[in-house]
Amino acid sequence: MKLLNDWRIIILLCLTLGLAPFFPEPHILGKLKWIAGGANGMTLKDWFDVVFHGFPFILLIRLIIVKLTRKNVA
Repeated sequence: MKLLNDWRIIILLCLTLGLAPFFPEPHILGKLKWIAGGANGMTLKDWFDVVFHGFPFILLIRLIIVKLTRKNVA
């Protein structure tokens, strides 16, 4: 569980796996544009790719929510 709550690892995953390949644009951005444009022609492989590259960002959003909603126990 410590792995899912480590800021450094989550940020590293977002910057590497989440954005790779970087050129000509981050892969996840291209997929999100494709989905926003109607996702015409997307196959199961493309949807898996969205989940694969988007998962680090889901972990980051989860971590932010956990940190913001955690009650101070002193």
